[in-house]
Amino acid sequence: MNRFDYVRAGTVAEAVQAFAGAEGSRFIAGGTNLIDLMKYDVERPGRLVDITRLPLDRIEERDGGLRLGALATNAQVAYDARVQSRYPLLANAILAGASAQLRNAASTGGNLLQRTRCYYFYDTATPCNKREPGSGCSAIGGVARIHAIFGTSAHCIATHPSDMCVALAALEAVVQVSGPEGERSIPFAEFHRLPGDSPQTDTTLKPGEIVVAVDLPAREFGPHFTYLKLRDRLSYAFALVSVAAALELDGDRVKTARLALGGVAHKPWRNREAEELLQGKPATRESFQAAADRVVAEAKTQGGPQGNAFKVELARRAIVRGLEQAAAGTPQSISDKRIQ
Repeated sequence: MNRFDYVRAGTVAEAVQAFAGAEGSRFIAGGTNLIDLMKYDVERPGRLVDITRLPLDRIEERDGGLRLGALATNAQVAYDARVQSRYPLLANAILAGASAQLRNAASTGGNLLQRTRCYYFYDTATPCNKREPGSGCSAIGGVARIHAIFGTSAHCIATHPSDMCVALAALEAVVQVSGPEGERSIPFAEFHRLPGDSPQTDTTLKPGEIVVAVDLPAREFGPHFTYLKLRDRLSYAFALVSVAAALELDGDRVKTARLALGGVAHKPWRNREAEELLQGKPATRESFQAAADRVVAEAKTQGGPQGNAFKVELARRAIVRGLEQAAAGTPQSISDKRIQ
């Protein structure tokens, strides 16, 4: 492991100042991702700024919604009574990810900032544009089974690994950040970015900015939601495809639809055209299949026996199943992981 400085900040202002005081600084809270990256020599920070003592661990009422402090743990959020009753989609998504031990340590802000789980990103013996810009993407033409089918570029086909973020995308959360230029709000859809020609940059955070909170809007979807996660094994595995679905129904018709996918892109993936296609339509399999077809029409796959073409049909079926579960008010069980 590379040598580094360590600074413990007592305030957000101190954290921002300490970050700016050394090249290659990184904020650290739970460290469930960053420490792994350091062990694998993927990240070599010059300074770690410990933010665990900042007063950012509360969950509070805010403008009719909830504000999740950046240091609130995944377990704290998932088991909060207000989250479970008003935003069960988020609670279920969190409980579908990681293990109980990791959820007790992982923070809300850290979850947003997870790096990809691409094989080649973690293997420093192989070229990777996310790790070393301009070196190439080993996944393109390589083993690409877990990789993206939407929003890819010639430079990167990695996926964002978070379950929590897929639900936050569907709920249209807002990220609150603080930095050298002050505070600002970032709509969740604009927080993560697609790889383009600079895949080393995962988010739209400016240098030195720190996530301080995530705001959940006042709008709730009641019982008509699900978080459906499809993976190679039933526990402690990243999604091949996941679906966060939330519906507002008017009788037997869809009034509002929210649909976000995980495991398929460099960021939680939403297709607004597919959501709009559902508005005013009967909540039937036929309507849901039409929306699913609209989503997967944009897919771009990697071929061969180690490719990810199977994800197209997997995503199509998962979308239909997720929307059916949401419409019926029978969300995917987080304890019995067999697909209902």
